[in-house]
Amino acid sequence: MKVGLDVMGGDFAPDATIDGAILAHKEIDASDRIVLIGSKELILAKLNERGCDAKNFDIAHASEVIGMGESPIKALKVKSDSSLAVGFGMLKNDQIQALASAGNTGAMLVGSIFSVNNVQGIIRPATSVLLPKENGGNTILIDVGTNPDARPDVMYQFGILGSLYAEKVHNISNPRVGLLNIGEEEGKGNLLSQSTFRLMKDSRDFNFYGNIESREIFGDKVDVIVCDGFTGNVVLKQMEAMFQMLCRRNLQDDYIKRFNYENFGGSPILGVTGSVLIGHGISSAEAIKKMIILARDVYVSDLPKIIQEALT
Repeated sequence: MKVGLDVMGGDFAPDATIDGAILAHKEIDASDRIVLIGSKELILAKLNERGCDAKNFDIAHASEVIGMGESPIKALKVKSDSSLAVGFGMLKNDQIQALASAGNTGAMLVGSIFSVNNVQGIIRPATSVLLPKENGGNTILIDVGTNPDARPDVMYQFGILGSLYAEKVHNISNPRVGLLNIGEEEGKGNLLSQSTFRLMKDSRDFNFYGNIESREIFGDKVDVIVCDGFTGNVVLKQMEAMFQMLCRRNLQDDYIKRFNYENFGGSPILGVTGSVLIGHGISSAEAIKKMIILARDVYVSDLPKIIQEALT
């Protein structure tokens, strides 16, 4: 298979992306290829600086770059030869089987929806993040920013998406799905939480645990936590801030180190027909490497097809 990497995406591109691709090349199977998408001249120069043989990679030239602050829809239309636009075109035409980028998140989402489309039946795609459990393993938090104004039926589908992702990519058998709320009782929460709970409580599509409070998100009560994108993004950024504060104060152990974003690489956009991975804007070479490997794993799991079959 071929994994496309947006070389120009991210705060530290192209150095971090090139270095990450070199690291990933050492770990992937010989039958897999990494396709570097961006300025061919720049890519060749960066590989030469590192003494890396350009034959280890495929290169797809793109003359333009979509900046982190640009309007996603406008940028994809105007910059048709940007690394992201070229990447989505290759994904749509099966020239690559997965696309990974630490660039403009909005452009990644828009490109996914309009280039490879939603899985039939999925109302809105979602993104997720892994939260380290204190006793080992990880919990999947979904959604973390894609849908800040989600509806109950959309939240219900997050339960399906998160459960399938946990089972098929992270090998969690019969994953327990919890709904993030301000209390464990059925009647707790705002109207969105209460309505979503009523949809989920008799679900045959996933193993619903019930409500879970935020103080339990690092425990082992559930394997998937569902919330709207606004709440999920607040949780994610608070977690990142706490990790950074602990690092500044030299308060670390093996568990605290697991909160480093580099450990996870990126997040797949769940609910689209292609394998698309979004990385953190400040991704280092190590994070880029893990994003590329995760992109391969998501494709190999055939997750979009599994999601389609589950909805059917």
